[in-house]
Amino acid sequence: MKSFVAYAALFAASVNAAAIPFWKEGKDFNPIFVTLTRLNDTKVRAAVTNRDDTEYNLFIRGTFLDEVPINKFHVRNKNSNARFAGIFQRLSYDNPAPESFRAIHPHETLAIEVELAELYDLDTDGQYDVSTAGRIYYAEANSTELTGKAMSFNSNRLSFSVSAFKAGGHSNAVDKIAKRTNIQNDCSGENLQAIHTALDNCAALATSAACNATSGPAAKMEEYFMASDESTRSTVADRLNAVADDCRQTASGPTRTYCSDVYNGCSSNVLAYTLPAYNYIAYCPLFFNNLPALTNRCHNQDQATTVLHEETHAPDVYAPGTLDNAYGYDAAMSLSRDAAVNNADTYALFANALYAGC
Repeated sequence: MKSFVAYAALFAASVNAAAIPFWKEGKDFNPIFVTLTRLNDTKVRAAVTNRDDTEYNLFIRGTFLDEVPINKFHVRNKNSNARFAGIFQRLSYDNPAPESFRAIHPHETLAIEVELAELYDLDTDGQYDVSTAGRIYYAEANSTELTGKAMSFNSNRLSFSVSAFKAGGHSNAVDKIAKRTNIQNDCSGENLQAIHTALDNCAALATSAACNATSGPAAKMEEYFMASDESTRSTVADRLNAVADDCRQTASGPTRTYCSDVYNGCSSNVLAYTLPAYNYIAYCPLFFNNLPALTNRCHNQDQATTVLHEETHAPDVYAPGTLDNAYGYDAAMSLSRDAAVNNADTYALFANALYAGC
């Protein structure tokens, strides 16, 4: 099977879509149509319809169709984005598992029901807007070999009044677990050694990338972050320096590192995930079994850049934490400036490119 490590979907991030242009202008393949419907209080139904006469096998990991509590929607009240209370994942596209796909037949509709109050802090009474936008990657019918192409979508926007008291009756997704860079005691043996090596490499890559962001060639900044002005350079460098600082610490620091699946986020094709509400980072079996410590191949994944990717999500490392606006080089290079600067994978790709000489 072909390896599509560098490809992925956009996963609806909590940004103000009306205020921040998300994608560069350009035509996208768009046979799907996404509709949001309010069911009751803060529960919504998200449905995707195949308007084409062709069957597709949708890669659902990281999309609103995934059952995992990831960032599925743009949720905003009149003043600010609702704080996301779920997990961010980094995915692998090597030999995607069959369970990472859902077939959608011609003119068929797939749907999922989502309780918003479990994914977002709806702690203010008033009107909220809810929408989703992005891209879903796919294989052809009866195949799990990704085509490398994506279907783009923009849903309708729901607007409705929320009672903070009623929303507060729902537990946030991450509060359902009973549970600084502190490496936790579930890391041992070869996994512990791998984590120590990955953190060391993360620190080195992030430091080098921060230097390049500060004073490196403008062309490289414009390729990855769509700008090379002083403000963009400063934000990128400051975030990377903060990541480097945390990666140097193994017995203290703002994040907690786990070598086991503390929140059942290690579904198929998941390398690692971050719980930003607690600054927890968990590494999945795929991280230890399938990734090299470092790669010199352009825009490929390894343990070091996976750690760097996850570290940027943690708000106690650098606030605000990044989002998963796009994965992989092709998708990330289609982001607007603001979306790129707030995209975790852009930092990982940038650091990899500098190391590999891309």
